[in-house]
Amino acid sequence: MNKGKQPTIKEIAKRLKISTSTVSRALNDHPSIGLVTTMRVKKLAEELDYEPNRTAIFFKQRKTFTIGVILPSLSEAFFSAAISEIENFASSKNYTVILGQSLDDPERELKIISTMKSHRVDGIILSSAKNTTAFEYIEVLNKAGIPIVFFDCVPDIPNINAIVSNLKTGMFEAVDTFVSCGHKSIAFINGPTHLPASKEREDAFVEALKRNHVDLNRENIVYTDLSEKGNEEAVLKLIHLSERPSAVVSFNDYVTLDAMNAVRSKGLVVNQDIYFISYANYPIWKYMENPPMASIEQLPGEQGANAAQMLFDLIDLNTGDSSDDISAVEGKKIVLESKLVSQHA
Repeated sequence: MNKGKQPTIKEIAKRLKISTSTVSRALNDHPSIGLVTTMRVKKLAEELDYEPNRTAIFFKQRKTFTIGVILPSLSEAFFSAAISEIENFASSKNYTVILGQSLDDPERELKIISTMKSHRVDGIILSSAKNTTAFEYIEVLNKAGIPIVFFDCVPDIPNINAIVSNLKTGMFEAVDTFVSCGHKSIAFINGPTHLPASKEREDAFVEALKRNHVDLNRENIVYTDLSEKGNEEAVLKLIHLSERPSAVVSFNDYVTLDAMNAVRSKGLVVNQDIYFISYANYPIWKYMENPPMASIEQLPGEQGANAAQMLFDLIDLNTGDSSDDISAVEGKKIVLESKLVSQHA
């Protein structure tokens, strides 16, 4: 063997004076090859530091054994929990995960999708960027035989595969909790109006007030673009109302962090002058001296695990490794129930 040249099946076959097909079968423990031959082949392969030609294997099996995962931000605790479960599941299938973060930039998101497609990933899991409005790439991926599963931030379009959290159940619990504590003026800091999650949250908020026989004051619903400045401006609108709300449900925990800082800057006391409940259940709350009253758990780990299971079901269908009917999986949506978690003992 030439120095620096990778050993091949042909070289093993030549040295052992057997066929290349026999070597290949022996390396894969094929039952048609005797134990002695298999041991001889594997022993020589180990001595030569033989490594399988992954490209040839990929071509034969029509798989690259990689999946792509695209998230808005890898630094967010929510997505860290999700990716951990996705990687665990992928590892159990002997798959490698390629990560990309869109930073909520639709152009960046599309570029990552295009790159993953050119690298022939076997499937993609995606939490869509908040500002994405065009989803033509779904059809492009379908034509390329690359299934895609959405989770968390899911486009409001039909016939997609998705894992979502039912935001209504958590909102009901949040408003019920505020009402049970005697709050009558309850506000809501919502996200951008174009997001399906924003509409779902707002509809649930309005319904929750109605269920509790609390009058809806439209001034108590404000919006933020989710930037630090936007979050602060939203809560300041509420503070300056003639009837200042005593309780606030906010779009997510990052909005709440900025809102609580703005409240303190005005000399008000969190959990005394104004109480907060928000979505996502940020892990750091338990280390804070005065966290919000509660958080709405959206189960990121379970979302990630379910997204991975769904994607691998689709991959198996695409490569003929499953006997299931593909129509039973395509366009499937799994809904997980959000729930309220108290931040105070």
